[in-house]
Amino acid sequence: MTITDDRNHGETIIAPHSWMRRRRWLILGLIFTITVINFVDRQTLSVLAPVLEKTFHLSNVQYGRIVSALQFGMMSGELPMGYLMDRWGARFGLAAAVLWWSAATGAQAFTRSGWQFGLTRFGMGTGECANFSGGIKTVTRLFEKNERTLAIGIFNSGGMIGATVAPPLIVFLLQRYGFRAAFLVPAFAGFLWVPIWWLAYGRESKPQEVARQTQTSIWIMLGKSSAWAVMLCRFLVGPVMQFYWYWIPSYLFTVRHFSLIQIGIVGWIPFFLGDAGGVAGGWSAGLLQRRGVTIRNTRRITMYGGSLFCLTSLAVPYMNSAAAALMMIGVAIMADNFLSANMFAAITDLFPDHQVGRATGLTGVAGGLSGLLFPLLTGTLIDHVSYTPVFLLVAFMPLAGTIALFAFGRQYRESSRPVQV
Repeated sequence: MTITDDRNHGETIIAPHSWMRRRRWLILGLIFTITVINFVDRQTLSVLAPVLEKTFHLSNVQYGRIVSALQFGMMSGELPMGYLMDRWGARFGLAAAVLWWSAATGAQAFTRSGWQFGLTRFGMGTGECANFSGGIKTVTRLFEKNERTLAIGIFNSGGMIGATVAPPLIVFLLQRYGFRAAFLVPAFAGFLWVPIWWLAYGRESKPQEVARQTQTSIWIMLGKSSAWAVMLCRFLVGPVMQFYWYWIPSYLFTVRHFSLIQIGIVGWIPFFLGDAGGVAGGWSAGLLQRRGVTIRNTRRITMYGGSLFCLTSLAVPYMNSAAAALMMIGVAIMADNFLSANMFAAITDLFPDHQVGRATGLTGVAGGLSGLLFPLLTGTLIDHVSYTPVFLLVAFMPLAGTIALFAFGRQYRESSRPVQV
């Protein structure tokens, strides 16, 4: 059936089947699960970085290029995947994307050089970018406005769980079976997830009909200040977590002199705190909205608050204790994930539901561009200076991204009506 919802910019949308509404938390659990697998895939490279750099004789700059290859792939795939979600729905779109990126993940087990790693990471990126466009599309379709930030926070926290699980899991696989097995196991998990998702989600209510109702081109969307608001925000916020995912194991190994075993034992702690931050960010937003706080002020409170706590990363290079440095990293990751749950939810604030997939894709292009450039800058700074200027940058980038969101998000400037829940 069709409904008209004033909270969705007055558009007519296709309502999901009632049984899908009842099973929305199960479906959300599956999105959470694939997000965990996705980030285990991504973290495998960073956990194995010391071994791979030695095996393939890679410098920090060369390693940065491999990291950038993934980001370039994500940037390249964002718009096609966003269109796929808007046009055909998340059931088909996510299934196809997971099959693709799992194949690329497994292919890394057969690489023999740095450039081959870069090529397979690029392939991973073109599929893995669909995790967020598909996840946010599903949340928008199945959850009410006042539930969405929590739902996004829950599935987004899967990234932190993946980053938490990855160090001990990958080190175990490395020690028992060699580093190539560490690429095959998460690839197999992705292949196993697809039929479960296909059966659990069920048939969608002709998502293509939604796209036919309002044919809005990417160029028209780019003409809106709201598009630039979310794009600039993700451009500045996105590389922060990427730095923690891809460089912290190397930082602990080279600067804090942790062994790989020690990284496997304690390297999960900051990401566990990040997981808590993501859920807390969604829960806090829901609590504020239920108490009558406007969407604009909810985002201001949660995002500015989170960005201020991200400044704790300034202290990391100056901690004499490795344990204290690890704790400061954990606080910064928790704060960034608290902020990120609301950053992704801002897309659903500023765009009607039938544009959410493409809007997420646009932010992904912006995040992919910064994710492509920032690892190159990071590798250069580490090789020629130290980690200190990098920690300085990631301390202030979330605050800059939050400022950009509210400076360009016209609807936040114009709206002051409390959310009705």
